[in-house]
Formats: sequence, C-alpha cells, structure tokens
Amino acid sequence: MDFQDKTAIVTGGARGIGRGIALALARRGANVIIADLDEKSAKSVVDEIKSGGSRSYFSETDVTQQWSTDQMVEATLEEYGNLDVLVNNAGVGGALGFNDRKIPNSEDWQQTFDVNVFGIVNCSQSVEKHMVDQGYGKIVNISSIAGRAGRPAFATYAASKAAAINVSQAWAFKLAPYGINVNTVCPGLIWTPLWDSIAKWRKSTEEQSTELSPREIFQRTVAESVPLGREQTPEDVGNAVAFLASDRAKSITGQAINVDGGIRMN
Repeated sequence: MDFQDKTAIVTGGARGIGRGIALALARRGANVIIADLDEKSAKSVVDEIKSGGSRSYFSETDVTQQWSTDQMVEATLEEYGNLDVLVNNAGVGGALGFNDRKIPNSEDWQQTFDVNVFGIVNCSQSVEKHMVDQGYGKIVNISSIAGRAGRPAFATYAASKAAAINVSQAWAFKLAPYGINVNTVCPGLIWTPLWDSIAKWRKSTEEQSTELSPREIFQRTVAESVPLGREQTPEDVGNAVAFLASDRAKSITGQAINVDGGIRMN
C-alpha cells in the first residue's frame, strides 16, 4: 500500500488511535495533517512523522465548527496542493467530568453528538467538493464496537457511534458516483485516554466497591470479552484504515469493519 504523493487528514490525530492511524499512513509515504485542538501532543506526532521522512503539520481544528473544518481543508490544499484521504477519528466520551456522573446529563449527550457525529458531517462536507472535482477520494470514519448494539451503560457514546456508522453509509451512497469510497472502522478494546476515562467512570458508578485500578478494569474486560484473548492497539486500527484508504480497497464502500479480536462477529 503506497501513499507516496498522497495527502491525508487525521482528525483527533494527537493521541491514541488517531496517532496510530497517522503513523500508519506516514510510514506508507503519505503527507499527514494532524487536525486537533491539543497543540502540544499534535506537534509531538508531527515531529515523529517528520523524523520518519514524511511531511506533516498541525492544523488547529474544532470539528464541531464548519468554519474550522473548512479552514483545515483550505490550508491543506494550500500547503500540499492535493487531498486524498480524510480520516474522521476525533471522538469524546461526554462533556467535561462525564466520568464522575452515574447518569449522563444533557451536556454529555450534546457533546458526544457534536464531536462524534457532527464532526464527521462537518469534515466530510468540507472535503467532498474537492474530492468530487478530482473524481477520487477516501473517507474513513472511526466508530466503535459500542455502536453495534445498544447498552444501558454509556448510552451516549454508543448511540453516537451507531449514528457514525449510519452517516458513513449515507455518504458512501452519496459519493459513490464520483469515485469516492466511504467506510468505517469499529475498534474494539484499546487502552487510550478515552478508555481510561471509561474505566474511571465504571469504577465510580458501576463498581464502587472494586479495588481494581482503571487499567485493571480494562484488562479484566479484555479477558472476559475478546475471543483472541488480547487487547487491540492503535497500530491494529491504523493498518485497517490504511487498507481502506488504499486503492486495494477500491471496490469496498459503505462497510463497517470491526477490529476487535472477535468481540462482534458479523
């Protein structure tokens, strides 16, 4: 999978899964824009990519604002002249302090949908005109296995990730006539800052008597849930994204692919 002379934007690329995706694309030769609000962490990833021989820069981007995602795309085209891949990875588990609340409040619902759903819509709308004009493009949206089935716990996040899958399918139909592929990757259990927050939420709401640390809660979940018996990694997701963003996947669109060690088998 060669991405030489290709340019990719990765939203939420400063940490965790986003960093893994950005590095996977950069290792294959892509120019990678790290679109995030965390400047310090994003610039660290930019430096890491540059040290490996690829081009990269940081774009301060708020995916909940259309003007911001428009600026992200305009700056990318000005810098590199082309834009071939969009990875909508930015995501949140709730509003500030969500892991301390037993029941999500209205701000939690609003924030998860603003970032996890409208973020995809805003970024896709910002890039689609360019991709339609060039008759080529790859959009890969990051959902979650949490979006595969509703559960009473953490319903805000799960519902937003289910919506992300549906939005991806809608855009796949919309953009297919123009040679643009739109797919979704659904990660399983990956130890990231978001999962750390989820584990803290479980500890404070569901398991108040447990003496397990957040990391130990996560490891127990892996042991109980993953048929392959191991946690997934950002690199696992990055490899799946790289495939879907490559021309090897030119006949794949509108699909949601689990990278979860067998937790959800479709």
